[in-house]
Amino acid sequence: MIIKSDQSEIQDYLKDDSNTKGFCDSVYFPENKKDIIGILKKANEQIIPVTVCGNRTGLAGASVPKGGIVISTEKMNRILEINPGEKYAIVEPGVLLADFLNELKSYRLYYPPDPTEPNCFIGGTIATNASGAKTFKYGSTRNFILSLEIALPTGEMVSINRGENFAEKNVLNLKTESNQIYKLKIPDLKSDLTKNAAGYFCRKDMDAIDLFIGSEGTLGIFTKIKLKLLNSPEKILSCVIFFNSEEDGLNFIEEAREKSYLTRENKDNSSIDALALEFFDKNSLHLLIEDYPNILKDAQSAVWFEQELTTESSERLTELWMSLIENHNGNINKSWIALDEKEKAEFETFRHAISAKVNEFISSHNYRKLGTDFAVPDSKLKNFYTQIKNEVKSAGLDYVIYGHFGNSHIHLNMLPKNDDEFELSKKLYSMICIDAIKIGGTFSAEHGVGKNKTDLLLEMYGEDVVKKMLTIKKILDPNLILCPGNIFNQDWIKNQNA
Repeated sequence: MIIKSDQSEIQDYLKDDSNTKGFCDSVYFPENKKDIIGILKKANEQIIPVTVCGNRTGLAGASVPKGGIVISTEKMNRILEINPGEKYAIVEPGVLLADFLNELKSYRLYYPPDPTEPNCFIGGTIATNASGAKTFKYGSTRNFILSLEIALPTGEMVSINRGENFAEKNVLNLKTESNQIYKLKIPDLKSDLTKNAAGYFCRKDMDAIDLFIGSEGTLGIFTKIKLKLLNSPEKILSCVIFFNSEEDGLNFIEEAREKSYLTRENKDNSSIDALALEFFDKNSLHLLIEDYPNILKDAQSAVWFEQELTTESSERLTELWMSLIENHNGNINKSWIALDEKEKAEFETFRHAISAKVNEFISSHNYRKLGTDFAVPDSKLKNFYTQIKNEVKSAGLDYVIYGHFGNSHIHLNMLPKNDDEFELSKKLYSMICIDAIKIGGTFSAEHGVGKNKTDLLLEMYGEDVVKKMLTIKKILDPNLILCPGNIFNQDWIKNQNA
């Protein structure tokens, strides 16, 4: 196992894609489960903080250390098995998502969770319950996790298969490989949102595996992962549609969403059922136009959508979508319609490019990224979009708005150019997130809480619920060594212990 302590060699492990920065004494590169167990046992005995990192593509500071040591999972990068008959794969946490998806193509298999950054590690996507464009139809990463092998902070091992261990009402018993049993009391949280990655997943009668998915490295380190796979769709209709107004783009998404819900309810394979519904405001399009000169220059908004097709349904579904576009004044003649796999891949790259452009801007100005990750109830989306756009414009700040609007999930990215604008952006960011919470939304739909949003977790759930979540962590991590600062505000924890 390699260990690096020379600060000149570990600088890349002290920041993530949000441009959050940290520090540590050394970085460990385990190659197997035994290495991880050894590191954790020693760290637990000596009470050394341990931060786990994947490929550091996160946007909430979760993989950024604030002292102690870092465990990088990059050497645990093997695809152990792909089983096309039973449609599952077994992988290690350091497998690159892009490599995994490429490998599946030869089997004509499909893994829908597709975070905007394809260079993430699969372990990291599970730690944050990552999602992406296809979440609109298939849900988040959680829906595709069949089993997890986990090293707890004490070095004990636990293996969990979905469907085998459920909480009895609000009590979950977790048994380790050494037969130790942890009794965990689970707060019962209810949410009607399709996407929420704020804090631990907690439900009455919940499956034990769901506690660890989205726990942001605070409860254990994944050492082996079993994923559910699907057959690849026969064809996918992929289009980027330009609109002359924001209202038309938003109304198009609203009707496409409702038609998709109805199709699923009726189990009708011959009607509109969007795989993805993604929105871009005019500022996003202007930011991209240098790299994509065929963007319609006077467009006020754009929507990228996808729909799975079969040979039998292709003509009918294409006609239904074209009719919907016309009904909402979409510019069919100047819009983009993928005619082959190459063009479809280019449209996905186009969607991912806006996030990369924002990250470039933030890094060039050396500020931390201030991009919202909230989702709100569907009925609130249009009004809330208008509200936040007007607030950031009134503040005189540059911004872009885009995101997974099929899930009413908005990424508002403020683009401060100086210290005064950065401080103003931070205040506005918090205010808008709190407003999202007040109307029944979440401040974190897919990026997690990390180290940058811990105050908002308290705003969303209140101290009593967050204390119950912290109690779960303390039972599994009695010395609080694993990923300190993630999810739980460190100052708040100190006040609880005072």
